Amino acid sequence: MSPARRLKGDVRAEQQHLDWLARSFGRPDYAPLSPVDVDLIRSVGEMVSKYPGTHLFKEGAPADAAYLVESGEVEIYRGSGPSRRVVTRVGPGSVLGDIAMFGDTPYISSARAVGQVQAFRFARDRLIPELARHPALCLRWLVAGLRQLEETQRRVIRLMHKTVLAQVADLLVEEAERRQEVRLSQSTIAALLGVSRQSVNEALGRLREQGAVETGYRNIRILDPQKLTKIASS
Repeated sequence: MSPARRLKGDVRAEQQHLDWLARSFGRPDYAPLSPVDVDLIRSVGEMVSKYPGTHLFKEGAPADAAYLVESGEVEIYRGSGPSRRVVTRVGPGSVLGDIAMFGDTPYISSARAVGQVQAFRFARDRLIPELARHPALCLRWLVAGLRQLEETQRRVIRLMHKTVLAQVADLLVEEAERRQEVRLSQSTIAALLGVSRQSVNEALGRLREQGAVETGYRNIRILDPQKLTKIASS
């Protein structure tokens, strides 16, 4: 393999890795802060309001704060222009931007308000000293992050040993746990799975033929969860 092709492959692998991280740490099951925890650090946070289409943060910007969504829906996406891909949508209770903030690295994704959004903003320079006063809370937050990383790794490894059809079905089954309609574009699914958009299109066509799903523009409706689960397990 030529150095240029190897470099291109490395870049694609890195982008796939970051897509999975952005998606995983935007999942509703990643909720490191309990109501009691929020009360402990509320004094160092500020409530911010975002109108539809405005951002909590943007990919590549310095991660100077973490956010706790209080109300509304937030779209997490990576890339821009033609390469823009929405990796997930989150709602109340979701914590965003914390991993990049703790690591003192740029945000790996962008967070945009879908509708009216209210969120607590915890600035890094105020939050870190406050967490030092609550070591138990800090430890719970750390453990929650490590568990999410471990679960993400398991998901990716599980998918590696499946056909594209089974991979697509598996991803849809996972999304269907939250809602019957999956709002992921074919390009996003392809980026997450590390396959071509055409392969995803063909897999969705087969799932549609089998009556497992119904597809629309950036929308996949789950018609038969049991059939989809069976295909994902094949």
